[in-house]
Amino acid sequence: MTRSGRSGILGGRPAATTRGRLSSIAIDLFTDNGFDETSVDDIASAAGIARRTLFRYYPSKNSLAWGEFEEHLDGLRDLLHTSPDDAPLGIALRDALIAFNVVPDSEREEHRRRMSLLLEVPALQAHSMLMYADWRHVIAEYCADRLRTAPEAHLPQTIAWLTLGTALSAYDQWLLDPDSDLTELLWAGSEILINGVSSLVTTATKHAASH
Repeated sequence: MTRSGRSGILGGRPAATTRGRLSSIAIDLFTDNGFDETSVDDIASAAGIARRTLFRYYPSKNSLAWGEFEEHLDGLRDLLHTSPDDAPLGIALRDALIAFNVVPDSEREEHRRRMSLLLEVPALQAHSMLMYADWRHVIAEYCADRLRTAPEAHLPQTIAWLTLGTALSAYDQWLLDPDSDLTELLWAGSEILINGVSSLVTTATKHAASH
């Protein structure tokens, strides 16, 4: 299943927009020359724009590696909220997670370079925590709506962390083994996610009923 304009839990695939093009240029330079060794001026020069123009599209060098992240979060929301109302919560999360991370063959290598940077470059890891928090919030909002509680409550937050962990472990294995299949890894990890979500919801329901 391929949905135009959104793919990838943490980065997203390249897009035919100015922001997408700038991110793609940055990914190439970061990969070829090193993240720390590549300056904003280098990226602006490669893109044929002024430094101040680049900052109209991205607030920092760190954010360039993430591409059109806000748009991708909107895509994740869409996938979650188009899930069937009668689908168990864990199944809905699995299906959205897998659909969201479909990467066409023509874009796989750039996506692999992007994810290698995001998960392996120390300078990007602190910034990544902020982006992960936004991603988890989308999951927690959806879970809270399904569970009739607040997104900040323990149960939606726990499920959001479980979902992020499922995705990150799949990406970690995908980067380690070039011959692995990302969708298969996400599917396998989601079996644990489904069981965990089911157990958490059942426990919470029993606890609520006893009070």
